[in-house]
Order: sequence, then C-alpha cells, then structure tokens
Amino acid sequence: MRLELAIYLLLTSAASAETRVPQFEEISMPPHSYDGGWEHFVGGGVAVFDCNGDSLPDLFAAGGTNRSQLFLNTSKDQISFRENTPDELYLTGVTGAYPLDINNDGILDLAVLRVGEDLLLQGAPDCRFSPFNDLGFQSEDRWTTGFSATWESGQSLPTLAFGTYVDRFDPEGPFETCEPTLLFRPDGQKYRPPKHLEPSYCALSVLFSDWQRNGRADLRISNDRHYYVREGQEQLWAMETNPRLYTQEDGWLPYSIWGMGIASRDLTGDGFPDVYLTSMGDQKFQIFDPDTHGPTWRDATFEKGTTAHRPHTGDDGRPSTGWHAQFGDVNNDGLDDIFVAKGNVEQMPDAAQDDPNTLLLQREDGQFFEAAAEAGIASMAKSRGAALHDFNNDGWLDLVVVNRSSDIQLYRNMTEAGNWLLVDVSQSGSNRRAVGAFVEVRSEAALQTREITVGGGHAGGIVGLHHFGLGNASSVEVRVIWPDRDSTDWQTFEPNKIIHIQR
Repeated sequence: MRLELAIYLLLTSAASAETRVPQFEEISMPPHSYDGGWEHFVGGGVAVFDCNGDSLPDLFAAGGTNRSQLFLNTSKDQISFRENTPDELYLTGVTGAYPLDINNDGILDLAVLRVGEDLLLQGAPDCRFSPFNDLGFQSEDRWTTGFSATWESGQSLPTLAFGTYVDRFDPEGPFETCEPTLLFRPDGQKYRPPKHLEPSYCALSVLFSDWQRNGRADLRISNDRHYYVREGQEQLWAMETNPRLYTQEDGWLPYSIWGMGIASRDLTGDGFPDVYLTSMGDQKFQIFDPDTHGPTWRDATFEKGTTAHRPHTGDDGRPSTGWHAQFGDVNNDGLDDIFVAKGNVEQMPDAAQDDPNTLLLQREDGQFFEAAAEAGIASMAKSRGAALHDFNNDGWLDLVVVNRSSDIQLYRNMTEAGNWLLVDVSQSGSNRRAVGAFVEVRSEAALQTREITVGGGHAGGIVGLHHFGLGNASSVEVRVIWPDRDSTDWQTFEPNKIIHIQR
C-alpha cells in the first residue's frame, strides 16, 4: 500500500467518526447520455426547475449529438422521473441549459446553450416552450459552454452572459482561437446587440456574483488553460457602463488553471462568497479576503483538504479532471459539503481514465474529507454536468449526474438524522426569483448566508427551493436581503418544513 493512501485512509477513518457520511441509493432513470465528437468533449449540463407547477423539480438534460430530453418528476413515496420531451426541447447540439424567468411572468424559461445558435425559450404552464419573438435577442453561431444572468439596476429584463469556447471554423485552430464572452444587456424591453468581452481565454463556466455585497453583480469567468493565448488566466469583469477587467491594482490575484466549473458559497461565515474551481489536474478552493477591500480570493485548497486532485479509489493514480462543482449540505449537519463530477475529457493520456466522482464532507473544524465511495456515489463514468437538489421535498439533497457516452444517473439521499429548512423566495415585478438577493439563516450554532444566482457550475443550473441543513437546531431565524439591499425582518421558524418569503 502506498504511504499517501495509508495516510488518506487513516485521516478518512478519523473524520468519518466525527461526521455522518450520507447514504445514497441509485434510482432507475429513463436512458439518456451526452455524446458526440470533439465539440462535445465539454458540456453535458442539466437544468433543474419546476416546469408544470406541481412543486416538484423536473430535469432538462443536454444530449450533444443525441437529442436533449425533458424528464418530468413523478415522485410520490419514491423518487421517479418519466421522459416527456416536447418538440421544442428535442434538440441536437445542446451543451447545457439554465432556467430563469426572463419575462417576469412567474413561469420559468430556458437559456439553451448549443454548438451553433443559442436559444431563449419561453416557458408555458404545461412544460411547453416556444422561442421568444419580441426580445430582439440575436444569437451568434458559436460554441457556447457557459452562461449566467443577473438583473442590473433599473432593468426589467436580465443581463445575459454567454461564455464561448474555441472557433470551430478556424483552420488554424483549436489552439489560441478562443472566442469572446457575449454580454447581452437590455434596452427597455429588447436586447441590444451583444458586447464582446475580450481578451477571452475559452470560457467553460461564468457566474454573476455580488462579491462585494454592494448590490452590483460582477462577472467571473473560469477559462480553459489548455487553449490559453499568452498571459491567459481566470477573469473578473466589473459590470460598469463599459465593463472592465479587474487587475492586480484592484486586488485581483492572477490565476491560471484548466478551468471547468465555478461553485460559490460563503463557507467562512463572514457573509462573502468563497469559490470552488474545478480543473484538469487539480481542484481549487479559494477563500474571500475582505481585508483588501478588493476582489481578492486566497487559495486554501491544501489548508482545507479539498484538493481532490487524484482518484480516491481504484488503481488509476493519474490526475483527476473535474467538471461540475456544487456546494450543499448533504448530511444536514449545518455545514456545506462539496460535490465534484469527474471524468476524462475523452482519451487524455496524462489524466485518469477511471476517475470517480468526489464528495467532500465538511467537518466542524472546517476541514474536508473524501466520502463519495462510502456514500455510494463514486461513479466511474465520464461525468460532466450534475445537480445536488431535493427532488421529493423531504429535506435531503439528492443527486443527478449527466455522463458522456453512458446513461444519466440519479441518486436518492437515504440519510435520516439532521434538521433542515427549504426556503422559497420571490418578489413581484421584475426579477421574480430575486436573483442577487442573499438569504440568511441564523441559529445558535452559526449564520448561513446564501446568494441567489443563475450561472456557474458546468453547463447547467438550478432554480427552486433553497436548502439549508440545520443540524440539531430546534429553531432558526431567517431574513432575506433583497437585490436592492432592502431586507426583511428576522422571522423565527421551526425546522423540517418548507417556508415561503415573498416581497
């Protein structure tokens, strides 16, 4: 046995004694996989949202050269889905999708990312969709691999950012042929032509986040170093009238990785979002530093034990390739954990072929340990997009994973101990889902802060109930800080229920 493996097992055993490892049961799903040639080595996301108003989240999964599919949630006593794809969603070339309420009618729409022209599809109450015909949105024929949206001050329509990859038409490509990130800003009730954010370094994940808690979301971009031009790096754009890149003079620290996905969550309790970045070769956890008064995140990967840089089970010791990342409290102990979908790009010889998905559980001391195998979710498929979400409203985060060249996987969380809260947040007028708001849940043990965003991950996102694990808390206080920085009063709730906060 290798020394590093022996040390890992020793640390894992000690950690497991303190922290409950959740147990997942794989649930049968209708067949679906993400597939295709080199244009679909990346992508493969899943959108999670309720499209028919039954308070159960449905799934729209990208298929690449296979057709994308919609799976309706039919859960009762057990979690179940059935395939029921309308013609408007039965598409090829789809890399991913994100739900959001674009026209503020209370019904969720879809931003569909494609190799080719992207689509904005208007949702109807019966899970039907149709193209918007009155927004002035004109997509460009590109290879789209990232998306995010926010509502800027005074606007009724959201600002949209589409992250694109390489120019697939360039005969000199693919290296050093990164295409621009496209920023669509509204002008009244229509969209202006897109602004090209350059320089660009092959975006694979983009996220609007109000990192400085001042009511304005800036745009973070995670880029694929494999195709970088000179001096390529991760980026953060200030969403001023004319967007500009933050620099070292602002406090931004240059950082170059093979970036695949962004996850954002306040893990330190200071109210500011920290980030987890997936990559080919290593995964990075960065903690926000408020003392600089600028956009400064400092690496804490080894300090917190979140490296996840090699397979944690099996015989393949080559570096891991991470894709979708997401924070979530999978054991309801009041501490956020981290899920990472992993899988070789295709046949990259320097990266692991047998690369199990990762579940990093957080201990009370803020350290993390690997638990995917013990939890039952260490799939060896080439995973891409994923979602941690409660699919049957029982207060426990379940898991869905989209795989390249093998079937989608669904897992039910069978853990039983630990209190929880599901929070529904809404407001009237524009931005009905309160994107840009912060939800705070306060107990005797801790203050949990959650920013409501659209974007990040890898090619897919979630709109639905916000899940909070509460541990042994017998009551909690909740408030919402709205996007304009107004806030509700603190309200006291008992755990293990769904609550609704409407402005």
